[in-house]
Amino acid sequence: MIDLDKWQEVFFTLKQHKLRTTLTAFGVFWGIFMLVILLGVGSGFERGMMAGFGENTNSVYLWSSGRTQMPYRGLPIGRRLHLKDEDLLAIRQKIPELGLLSGINDLNGWQVDQYVVRNEKSGTFGVRGVEPSYFIMAGIQLVEGRVINDLDFRDRRKVAVIAPKVQDVLFEPDENPIGQSLKIGGVDFKIIGTVKPSALGGNADADLERIILPNSTQRATFNQMGWIGYLQFTPKEGIPASVVEKKVIALLKDRKGIHPEERGVIGRWNTQNQYDKVRGLYTAIRTFSWIVAIGTLIAGVIGVGNIMLIIVKERTREIGVRKALGATPGNIISTIVQEALVLTIFAGYLGLVAGVFTLEVITNVLASTPNTMFGKAEIDFTTASFAILALVIAGLLASILPASKAANIDPIVALQDE
Repeated sequence: MIDLDKWQEVFFTLKQHKLRTTLTAFGVFWGIFMLVILLGVGSGFERGMMAGFGENTNSVYLWSSGRTQMPYRGLPIGRRLHLKDEDLLAIRQKIPELGLLSGINDLNGWQVDQYVVRNEKSGTFGVRGVEPSYFIMAGIQLVEGRVINDLDFRDRRKVAVIAPKVQDVLFEPDENPIGQSLKIGGVDFKIIGTVKPSALGGNADADLERIILPNSTQRATFNQMGWIGYLQFTPKEGIPASVVEKKVIALLKDRKGIHPEERGVIGRWNTQNQYDKVRGLYTAIRTFSWIVAIGTLIAGVIGVGNIMLIIVKERTREIGVRKALGATPGNIISTIVQEALVLTIFAGYLGLVAGVFTLEVITNVLASTPNTMFGKAEIDFTTASFAILALVIAGLLASILPASKAANIDPIVALQDE
């Protein structure tokens, strides 16, 4: 049963010291507010950075990046790495840790757009030749139709998959592109599907304006049969991408007569390494946020404990009268604990609400900013629940010493207190 008299007494006592209560409550408020803001903003940046990876979190890219600087096996310096079909076959046969692999050719070079025509409409877009496994590795998501399959690749079919901005430029809003044709370099390609990248920002922006062809078709059609632009591959599940990366590089160097210590001949980009670095960075940010917020909260709890000690000191005579009239130590302790809990929970709840509201404002402001790397700033239910639990524990801890002091007051001595 709720003791209304006791609760009225709690609120009356706190109201008697308005300035002191407000300043003390602000310490608790600020601790929870800082916890919410730091964790929420950190999660927003983490979501934004992770969105840049999409589903492509463990790919490795290799390409020819320079000429040899060291002679090897009687071969001169100044040679370049040239990737061939037989290199892909050797990689598949000799590296058991390999998961997926695709040779990739960008028509006329990386990030070089091509003039594409469809009836009376035209535009410039990137054209990329890939193998079927590319769509899984790159995290390319199917929107409508289908993606390139093994038969398309084997039979060199003149089919194409287009991204959203290609569809927007070459087709009417209510027009279905599936089954339609477009011309690349004067050659007709039939559209079999529409796709979109799972990643956001960065290189994913180029994927929004891309036309994807079977690499076998592209190379045969546009005179690229003698070479492969670059490789993309992933490891089998449970194997680090760096393990496969080292083995592929060693195999290519051995096949091409490149010195094992040669640097700069093979360009590389390990997505998993970058992904792990980003995750590690935001783990450190979260840890720092918790340290700062908990430190601030502890300062607020100490303030609550101090004000409760002052209240006990000022109410020494009153407590003595109550004990003389039969109040038990339990009654005295419960009153002090209730006062501390009311102060901490109320102030902390306001800090939680203010923090969540501020995060919403930050998210809405940054959402209207183009090309931002900031995702939705929020804290999860577990963190919010932990914050509330921390408030209850903080209130209890803040009241232990004052409550014990009040319970041990001698009624006779208290009645003589001035």
